[in-house]
Amino acid sequence: MFTDVHDPVMVARIVELLGPSLQRPDAVLVDCTLGLAGHALAILRAAPGARLIGIDRDRDALEVAGQRLAGFSDRVTLVQAVHDEIGDVLAELGLSRVDAILADLGLSSLQIDREDRGFAYRVDAPLDMRMDQSHGVTAAEVLNTFSAAELTSVLRRYGEERFARQIATAIVTEREHRPLTTSAQLVGVVDRAIPAAVRHRQGGHPAKRTFQALRIEVNDELQGLGRFLPAALRALGVGGRIAVLAYHSLEDRQVKQAFAAHATDRAPRDMPVVPDALRAEFQLLTRGAEKPDAQEIETNPRAASARLRAAQRIKEAA
Repeated sequence: MFTDVHDPVMVARIVELLGPSLQRPDAVLVDCTLGLAGHALAILRAAPGARLIGIDRDRDALEVAGQRLAGFSDRVTLVQAVHDEIGDVLAELGLSRVDAILADLGLSSLQIDREDRGFAYRVDAPLDMRMDQSHGVTAAEVLNTFSAAELTSVLRRYGEERFARQIATAIVTEREHRPLTTSAQLVGVVDRAIPAAVRHRQGGHPAKRTFQALRIEVNDELQGLGRFLPAALRALGVGGRIAVLAYHSLEDRQVKQAFAAHATDRAPRDMPVVPDALRAEFQLLTRGAEKPDAQEIETNPRAASARLRAAQRIKEAA
């Protein structure tokens, strides 16, 4: 069994936010990014009548999660799927509405710490980066087949990398001599492409943004999030709650916009009385994006970039 399990991010606050909607018998929680089940375990303990549907695209993570959740096996259903397939998963299980939804958009400890997965720029490993290793294009295939213009677009859009063009050009030059296959090789290319004067003044490792961009591209993360949010909001019954943990501005912006759109009346501002059909379907449970406190960041540095938003359905869709 995988034992290097890190503390789940902002777990007490997530239990506090989702717990009230899970107190009735047979209430249903959907953890759409189950990972190693740290959040799910805490919620199941706090809501002894609740059932869990745990979704993850990573088969290895589901295996570990299943072992950790063995004590709750009569209340747990595990499904290998991508989080944006929540509608299909619930339909197959015969559920039209659920009571709580959680999505932690970060990498799990297993993905970060397993060297053969290629997610970490500080460890030399094959450039895979697929959350589901059973199919899909690897990071190495992206690096060795995308044109310089396509690579530049990926790095700018998903990594917000100011030296995207220089890095893309360096990647194309490198692969003319030998294919890029390992994380150490890519780190070296990025390091040489970024001007020395600014290399270590960008904040964090010079290759951090490049690795983030590749991971998002390989796993279709932002497009997937764009599909997940409306599907998840539709799946919540009245009183149901959703919490989403994001780890960079591109994700958090999507979550903020989706929640705000559903928590705002759709009537013109000058309308004196808002018809019920145009009233907001959700209310926000967090003021802006909540962040981990200093103590949590000290004990779990991976939580530092986390941003938590939550909302509750207050009426059915018109």
